[in-house]
Amino acid sequence: MTNNKPAGASAPRPFTPAPVTRPAGLAGKVRLQAATPDAVLAVVPHMLGFYPSRSLVVLGLGEQNRVMVTFRYDLPSPPDSQLAEDIAEHASYVLDRERISSALLVGYGPADLVVPVVGTTAVRLVGSGVELHEVLRADSGRYWSMLCDDPACCPPGGRSYDPGSHPAAAALTEAGLAAQPDREALARTVQRPAGSAEVIARATGRALLRLSQLTELGEAEGDRDPQLRATRIGRREVQRAIRRYRAGETIDSIEHLAWLAVLAADLRVRDDAWARMDPAYHDHHCRLWTDVLRCAALDYVPAPAALLAFAAWQSGNGVLAAIAVDRALSADPGYSMARLLSDAIQAALPPSAARLPMTPAQVAASYAAASDVLPGEPETRSGPASRSSHQKRAASAGHRTGSAGKNGKAGRQPGRQAKPQAAAADRQRARGRAVSR
Repeated sequence: MTNNKPAGASAPRPFTPAPVTRPAGLAGKVRLQAATPDAVLAVVPHMLGFYPSRSLVVLGLGEQNRVMVTFRYDLPSPPDSQLAEDIAEHASYVLDRERISSALLVGYGPADLVVPVVGTTAVRLVGSGVELHEVLRADSGRYWSMLCDDPACCPPGGRSYDPGSHPAAAALTEAGLAAQPDREALARTVQRPAGSAEVIARATGRALLRLSQLTELGEAEGDRDPQLRATRIGRREVQRAIRRYRAGETIDSIEHLAWLAVLAADLRVRDDAWARMDPAYHDHHCRLWTDVLRCAALDYVPAPAALLAFAAWQSGNGVLAAIAVDRALSADPGYSMARLLSDAIQAALPPSAARLPMTPAQVAASYAAASDVLPGEPETRSGPASRSSHQKRAASAGHRTGSAGKNGKAGRQPGRQAKPQAAAADRQRARGRAVSR
């Protein structure tokens, strides 16, 4: 795990915060007021997208004990008191920033790893005014309440549970919130299909040849920027794919998906797709960019991975967003969109911050500095954008570092400022990788 300290290490590795998941749809209606521990343990994997192990999971509760946010931390192994304090501080900061005053904690793993972190976090939360409805430890199919010492209801050997067979798990699965066996299994859902490497390579080669021919045609016809012809076709192809997925259809052809991956490498095409991410269609966008990512050659991974990360964050799936960001940065550590998203996810910004107020026309106009309008396409201006101009567009498009209250509005709220110490610690931790894995 990312914060494990090898034997003999002289100093602990700093922990990094987990992405916050704000449940949507049926998951956002889950209430734990009358829930038994069995029900809580059945719900958690579906909130995260996978079954956690050696983790602390924090459920922030709202009115009528509705689950408002879910986030997870790897447990330090071996136990480390400073990391436990860091985790407790960050959990307190996130709940305070989201104005959440009730929570439920679940520690997964053996007592020697769970108790130090869960105990420290519980003390910190109670001290900051958070009401803890329950504190559980689960391990090897058994659970214990860490708030109860009555052997009549909480026997020393724990109680058995089976999260997969609980009705709550079945209901969430039917609603499309399936839980993978572990984070690695979730990560495999965005990997290329087995045995497809050569097929993808050939499809990518043909896509690049096709793209080159479009550019050459523009040169032959005297276009001021010959690449604009390919950009225009790229936008239309991606827009067509977006409409197709919104209609409930899919694209099964590796040839077609590899072509979309190559087209999205053009920032003008990618940003047009980005500006079309209406939150009402976040699940459709996740499916589209997952399919494109799975059929993208390595050099063409960053754009679809970053678009998937944004769509996943927008839908409240922080774990998938973190996985997609990892894919993008592994392929290109300097990819600016992925770096911006990584900062937002690491800072535990809620999905309400994942908004893009710019229209496709405004995005196109932002590239106008170096080019004229495309003939016959008045709204489409284009030109190579510098990293600084791209970052300005992204910053204005919802990638904010302020707090978000229950009303879902991003940015600093009047009369409500994040704690300086917690905010500074957040920035320090944001330099690492997400721990929801």
